[in-house]
Amino acid sequence: MNDLKTMILGFCTPWIIYALITLLHIILPARKVKGYIKHEKTGELLDYRLNGILVLPASIILWFLLGYFKLVPFNWLYTVRWESLAGAVVMGLLYSFIIVLRAPSTGKFLCADFWFGRIKDPQLKNGLIDAKMWLYLIGAVMLQLNILSFAAHHWQTFAASGQVNPGYILGTAMLTWFCWEYLFHERVHLYTYDFIAERVGFKLGFGCLSFYPYFYSVSLWSTVNLPNPGLPLWLTVIFGIIFWGGWCLTRGANMQKFYFKIAPEKSFLGIKPEVLSDGKHSLLVNGFWGKSRHINYLGEIIQGCAVALAAGFAFSFPAACFVWLYPLYYTGLLFTRQVDDDKICKAKYGELWDAYTKKAKYRIIPYIY
Repeated sequence: MNDLKTMILGFCTPWIIYALITLLHIILPARKVKGYIKHEKTGELLDYRLNGILVLPASIILWFLLGYFKLVPFNWLYTVRWESLAGAVVMGLLYSFIIVLRAPSTGKFLCADFWFGRIKDPQLKNGLIDAKMWLYLIGAVMLQLNILSFAAHHWQTFAASGQVNPGYILGTAMLTWFCWEYLFHERVHLYTYDFIAERVGFKLGFGCLSFYPYFYSVSLWSTVNLPNPGLPLWLTVIFGIIFWGGWCLTRGANMQKFYFKIAPEKSFLGIKPEVLSDGKHSLLVNGFWGKSRHINYLGEIIQGCAVALAAGFAFSFPAACFVWLYPLYYTGLLFTRQVDDDKICKAKYGELWDAYTKKAKYRIIPYIY
């Protein structure tokens, strides 16, 4: 009976957490900003409420208090990890079906509409809740809570024997940084591919509700019950440096583009913008964006590799089969996205894009690809 109760509670856990995150998003103070995307009917810039940087710590504090007062164990999300994943999968499927089927067809096959979505920028009550911002907020906060719960379990399992894996703690710190800095830069992401080009369907809905908060921590999930592998401290430090380098590429590129869009004359990190223009459109062609056309994707992949390496079992089987899934996924996702993005840019900018590709010859990896 207790096992059945645990299974039911575990299945309901992501539903409860997502509801609490939504409530915090609604009631906590928020910055109200104009985005980059225009309303498809009115042509006006969309309004957004941004408060992820408040929702995240509020959620962590709630997780800590529940554990501290022994209302919910610190490692609850580890204990019910499979039931929780099942609950998130069901929610992701339901959300995807509802958001797609309630909207008119785009004229494509139903399977294409279901995967990519039909509505581009759904919002409730004039931006009180924007679907894309809500989905990414849910994903980031749930990922953070999963990470903390798994780290608590690892600590409880190995602290007494002195076998806590420093690399596991580093991997936890890396993904924690990933969540915090993403929500700190919420406004910047209004100017990225996801908000500019994508619609809301299974890919985005299921991705953020079911895939992102669970799969991104697969290296920690698969090594949580493994003791310290005994890697030298200097090697662990190098893994941290690799992660930091990848983050600098991604965040630097995104910030340079962001400032170029909101203040085209403003320098970034001392780099004065160099621009190609046809009188209607302008493209940034120096700094990060002169090295390759999607150098931010390279940074994402490097960060994923660093997380896999940090766990300490990147070349030890069978753990290695799992810790590399995250960077391999990113590689497949971003290399195919680069192709789609280039097609979109070619259609939008025409000969200007051709001129840019002559300046920025490489697609993702400078001097290689």
